[in-house]
Amino acid sequence: MDADNSSADALSTIWKHSYKGGEWRSCVNKSSGGLPESNGYIYVEANGGLNQQRILICNAVAVAGFLNATLLIPNFHFHSIWRDPSKFGDIYDEDYFISTLENDVRVVDKIPLYLMEWFDHNMTNVYNFRVKAWSSIHYYEEVVLRRLLEEKVIRISPFANRLSFDAPPAVQQLRCLANYEALRFSNPILTLGEALVSRMKERSVNHGGKYVSVHLRFEEDMVAFSCCVCDGGEQEEKNMIAARERGWKGKFTKPGRTICPGAIRLNGKCPLTPLEVPWTTRVRLLPHRFKIKQPNLMHELLIVSLTIVKSLCFYLVISLINY
Repeated sequence: MDADNSSADALSTIWKHSYKGGEWRSCVNKSSGGLPESNGYIYVEANGGLNQQRILICNAVAVAGFLNATLLIPNFHFHSIWRDPSKFGDIYDEDYFISTLENDVRVVDKIPLYLMEWFDHNMTNVYNFRVKAWSSIHYYEEVVLRRLLEEKVIRISPFANRLSFDAPPAVQQLRCLANYEALRFSNPILTLGEALVSRMKERSVNHGGKYVSVHLRFEEDMVAFSCCVCDGGEQEEKNMIAARERGWKGKFTKPGRTICPGAIRLNGKCPLTPLEVPWTTRVRLLPHRFKIKQPNLMHELLIVSLTIVKSLCFYLVISLINY
């Protein structure tokens, strides 16, 4: 990305690049009229990291809009790896989210008290749908809607990956509206992002005004899921076995399943370690003068790169700045 471009300018140029002889077109199509009476309230629980949560929110908007339901602001799970207690309003501008969607999908921050009285004011008493992964939108229309009309409030947990990517245009447009228009980061995150982007622009001037954004994706849960060996010895092996069991309970110990770390690495399916990333960039891309952000700043840089591309979700910035 050029350092002399603002994030808004960079985002606006995306649609100019040709694709298979044509041009990319924005999929957002906002409504201008009012909404019919709601069929009920849908409550979803968002698990996973920032990217999974964002996809989940977009899917929740699409499902609620398709079923003419009211969406309760999604609840973020407390992540066992990052120990992050953030709520929706800590990451995103909640009021802006609600107002942007007001003509397409009703979104509220709480369910009316008279309805919660039916469930003793406890969401765990609300009927919970265990939806299969990658279910079609027609499943929601044929199965979930019927129960929604009966109960008036339903819960779907977990909700990650619970909607197929293959969906009608009306559903895809709601996803796009949520992702590209309604989801705006909260002011503290935007302020931090703008400060760090400004610093990157300033420090990259001596290198042709360029910087690189890359996502290391090197966290305990991801490394455990990959089943790769990262030369941490016997203790690493014990830790990864424990992490797999905590996160996926028996998925990797099913009878007949064999884990071959060497074969996984030869097939190129192992993540690069924080040590291997600078080696790779040095050999393939960057001159020796480039500075690389230290891994202990991963969280701040994650936010920065998300701000740079707004909603396209590039992650950890390898920048030209140095504290």
